[in-house]
Amino acid sequence: MKEKHLTLQQASRFFRDGMTIMVGGFMGVGTPPRLVDALLASGVRDLTLIANDTAFVDVGIGPLIVNGRVKKVIASHIGTNPETGRRMIAGEMEVQLVPQGTLIEQIRCGGAGLGGVLTPTGVGTVVEEGKHILTLDGKKYLLERALRADLALIRAHQADALGNLTYQLSARNFNPLIALAADITLVEADEIVPVGAIAPDHVVTPGAVIDHIISQEA
Repeated sequence: MKEKHLTLQQASRFFRDGMTIMVGGFMGVGTPPRLVDALLASGVRDLTLIANDTAFVDVGIGPLIVNGRVKKVIASHIGTNPETGRRMIAGEMEVQLVPQGTLIEQIRCGGAGLGGVLTPTGVGTVVEEGKHILTLDGKKYLLERALRADLALIRAHQADALGNLTYQLSARNFNPLIALAADITLVEADEIVPVGAIAPDHVVTPGAVIDHIISQEA
């Protein structure tokens, strides 16, 4: 059996300048704080972050924005983090805003090996600029391409040694789909339990798609 446990220091070897990283969470809820701290401490720069939002200046992925580590953000909203808006307006960082349902579908497609999704959301607005428009049965759709990342950072409630995961309430949010849409997935769990402690029908994310689990003592 592959040993999946890593310390935060060992996990840092996956961080590099210019990479694309997906991070779970909704305004910081469900975001892995220790992994984000380790990413910040590593000093990597020019990151492209794909996330639901940029949380707050001191919560979630907000500190990565504040410290100038991010080149581009793909998110559904940025209003809770004024530094994101300031950097966007100043031309210091690119921000691509995507309707929330479209964003999660793009991520789902990336994890499922699909090329993209057809959606009517955004037709006739600035969202359609530069995109392919298809007409089916007299209705217009935008072709939204699938999204994938080099690395996914997710948070779970429980993980066993195989990487089987459960989530807690709203902290689940984007995490299960983000886990599928990256070349390497790292998980920070609130609790690490023995194999068999999670009932099979309670597993939300199977261990087969989890590359590494961050040790609690790291």
